[in-house]
Amino acid sequence: MTELETLKQWIEESSNIVFFGGAGVSTESGIPDFRSQDGLYNQEYDYPPETIISHSFFVSNPKEFYRFYKNKMICTQAKPNKAHLALAKLEKEGKLKAVITQNIDGLHQMAGSREVLELHGSIHRNYCTRCGKFYGLDAIEEAEDVPVCSCKGMIKPDVVLYEEGLDQEILQKSVRYIRQADMLIVGGTSLTVYPAAGLIDYYQGEKLVLINKSATARDACADLVITDPIGQVLEACVLHTDNPRGKKA
Repeated sequence: MTELETLKQWIEESSNIVFFGGAGVSTESGIPDFRSQDGLYNQEYDYPPETIISHSFFVSNPKEFYRFYKNKMICTQAKPNKAHLALAKLEKEGKLKAVITQNIDGLHQMAGSREVLELHGSIHRNYCTRCGKFYGLDAIEEAEDVPVCSCKGMIKPDVVLYEEGLDQEILQKSVRYIRQADMLIVGGTSLTVYPAAGLIDYYQGEKLVLINKSATARDACADLVITDPIGQVLEACVLHTDNPRGKKA
């Protein structure tokens, strides 16, 4: 039995699936992983991305923060890919109970997923650091410089920056879903960013699936490892259920 056939069979046998995904899920929609540094990037910014999207940098240099944030982290033209669509289908069928994501793009919701736990927040939510008033993404996009609230306070994206902690309520809810899951599919993440990567330790079942184009730090712990693009894999096993190998008839 091939890896894809095994995955398809496990999905069919499971009724409480949880998906945990990272940046690799969205790169297939054309959203770049901000950690990758190409030549153009190095010429355009004077700081590494981890510095720019830190809390202290946001406070001390909001203009440069927003220049990077708008250029590299907001991709409104991106559309859900096969992975997003497959997960939404599984949820609609009652098999998938939750999507836990490290991404902030909102593509899972756009694809139709309803129970989405955003560990690192969302670009679609923003709030005033002074009065707490919430704003949509348009407030960020339309601002020429640093977006400012009507009370003159600075608007901050509702995303988790470096030096900031994760939302404990979302974290605890994610742990509950993973503990109860009969199958945990992890995709598009190298499992190196903590504390999010540590979530898989709460899984107690025997169907831990890791899908990533390159090896991850936890491959040895998995029951099934697939080193192919997540969209390609889920398309073959979920969207094309009559053809688990993903081959054209």
